[in-house]
Amino acid sequence: QVQLVESGGGPVQAGGSLRLSCAASGRTLRIYAVGWFRQAPGKEREFVARISRGGSTYHADSVKGRFTISRDSAKNTVYLQMNRLKPEDTAIYYCAADNASGIRRIDQYDYDYWGQGTQVTVSS
Repeated sequence: QVQLVESGGGPVQAGGSLRLSCAASGRTLRIYAVGWFRQAPGKEREFVARISRGGSTYHADSVKGRFTISRDSAKNTVYLQMNRLKPEDTAIYYCAADNASGIRRIDQYDYDYWGQGTQVTVSS
């Protein structure tokens, strides 16, 4: 079983950047696809991005061109680089893993393992 820990969140001004990390322990992340989700107050958790075991990526339309998901197998970590942040990006960001194939897995219930989340707050 893999354990996931997110970090890198915090306060940032609109237009700024943050890089979130999702560090794994217990097992190698190489055997998992990893997704990022976010949940704003009063809203449902929504899909942000996913990276497959082979490195293919898929980003939600709302973040395409601003956010980039990547992975560093040597560090057993997946990243979410977030640029040109907007106030509407404010949310708790979660990483999640599953060992299924397919890139367009946007339903949170498809994922087996979750981190505890990291808060991102974008001020205008």
